[in-house]
Amino acid sequence: MMERIQSLGRFLSRMVMPNISAFIAWGALTTLFHSDGWFPNRELEQLIGPIIIYALPLLIAYAGGKAIYGTRGGVIGVIGTMGLVAGTDIPMFIGAMLMGPLGAYILKKIDSAIKDHIPTGFEMLVSNFSAGFLGVLLTVIAYKAIGPLVAVLNEVLKTGVTFVVDRGLLFMASLFIEPGKVLFLNNAINHGVLSPLGIQDALTNGSSIFFLLETNPGPGLGILLAYWFYSKGVARDNAPSAMIIHFFGGIHEIYFPFVVMRPALFGAVILGGMSGVFSFQLLGAGLRATPSPGSIFALLAMAPKSEILAVSTGVIISAVVTFIVACLILKRSPIIEFEEEIEVNEGYASLFKGRPDTFRISKITFACDAGMGSSALGASLLTRVIKQNQMTLPVINVPIDAIPSDSDLVITYSDLIGRAKKQAPNAIHVGIKDFLNKEAYEQLVDAIKAYCIVMEVNMENSKPSEILMKSNILLNRATVSKEEAIKHAGELLYNSGYVGEDYIAGMLAREEKFSTYIGNNVAIPHGENSVKESIIASGIVVVQYPNGVSFGEGKLAKLVIGIAGKGNEHIQLLANIAEAIEDESILEKMLTTNDPEYIYELFSSEGMM
Repeated sequence: MMERIQSLGRFLSRMVMPNISAFIAWGALTTLFHSDGWFPNRELEQLIGPIIIYALPLLIAYAGGKAIYGTRGGVIGVIGTMGLVAGTDIPMFIGAMLMGPLGAYILKKIDSAIKDHIPTGFEMLVSNFSAGFLGVLLTVIAYKAIGPLVAVLNEVLKTGVTFVVDRGLLFMASLFIEPGKVLFLNNAINHGVLSPLGIQDALTNGSSIFFLLETNPGPGLGILLAYWFYSKGVARDNAPSAMIIHFFGGIHEIYFPFVVMRPALFGAVILGGMSGVFSFQLLGAGLRATPSPGSIFALLAMAPKSEILAVSTGVIISAVVTFIVACLILKRSPIIEFEEEIEVNEGYASLFKGRPDTFRISKITFACDAGMGSSALGASLLTRVIKQNQMTLPVINVPIDAIPSDSDLVITYSDLIGRAKKQAPNAIHVGIKDFLNKEAYEQLVDAIKAYCIVMEVNMENSKPSEILMKSNILLNRATVSKEEAIKHAGELLYNSGYVGEDYIAGMLAREEKFSTYIGNNVAIPHGENSVKESIIASGIVVVQYPNGVSFGEGKLAKLVIGIAGKGNEHIQLLANIAEAIEDESILEKMLTTNDPEYIYELFSSEGMM
């Protein structure tokens, strides 16, 4: 049950987080130019309504649809959501979160059902008309049925919350908000539940307490202060820097591990959160929009001038209460060191020693729940350690449900490592408890230097100088699904600068319509016509799977060659590839070789370079 809730939370985050800058822009406009704002302006105030009613729900719908079915899904999600927007005068955030993914899912199923029945040459025509007619149907249904239903649901939620608020019990919400945050449900709670309610409340009253319930940095500050005063070793040493990042930078994830280390501290953050909410209620505090990130600066910037003192007081009270309770807990049972973490760090070398061959690594993937907070900080720190060791090894940070399946090395919180392994089962996984532990990164880098071969990959999305680069010939890869293999090839093309990111979705869409398996254990995935504009330069990538990748119906591809052809160059690329693999002895060596130089020289001789 908890895993399903977390999965829902992650998906809600994927819809809202990419558009957080738009929320910030709307909040800034409201704070500055609303009739109750800092600089009231009737003319500029007219921008506030259209953004909240139209732009933000449509952006959410696009993000939700794109997560299900790429750009095509995003577009159909927007079309369907217009029926919701036009059918009501309240912000349709909840409706957009439903309609965006739903429209994309239906379109995906329709495309899958008709892909084998489209006459050659009519693909684009059928593709556009099927989406267009579905868009009309979804818009009408949304306008006539879903819109009114969502409006009723909004009223039910509003009535329920009003019931709690009217009886002065809103502070009881901290019983699930504070533990939920520490369990990495913070984005789902804030963006999926509280923000939509807060926006509606703010439109009526000018500000809303709902924007303060999850974003209040007070409980986290109290926890970190307690560690600074009543702990020793690694925990105490990291507390001051974590305080700065959390309270002034707004990255709340930084304090979550400090709570998890001592489960009794859940009680401290709950009591601190309750105290803060009670203070906000008592003093009439609220914000005009969601503060992001949740720093003290963002809170004060989003607060009406008349409520700045009330907001500050509530934050301070919640921090003090959390601090006192946490001190009592830590004083009774102090934490001296991250003992378990030290044992894991000393075992980094064993992760690589256990591999049958020298481990090849081209990049390191950092993952946290949303991919924007603690993982970004950890990735930044590890990058500095790598540079200090005069190595060239890219480090990326991603949401945990977006870890590339072909990842070589994945770093995440120890509590999330199980979920990370499901995303990239063939990677080496390192679980840590503190993303700011520089010593752990230094030990990890030492192990990489001793036991790994670092494969340099051009991560800059600039135009490459040759069609096939040696770094894009990957051999002896573990078997994955067809979709994962195609996505991997697309990511190599994108990371090398041959294509834009949309091309990857185009490759997957092409495969759903027509198989790119050409026989002789070879597949040549490439994008469909709709993503031709994403091609920056012609290029190919070669990935060898000795045990094969199933492309359906007995089609086993041991060589997956991703292609991007500028203009009509893809035709020549296909011809050159066909010529290179027509000799059975050469093909057999390509399928089994451990020497990337062989494939590089072979394709060079076919005139591709």
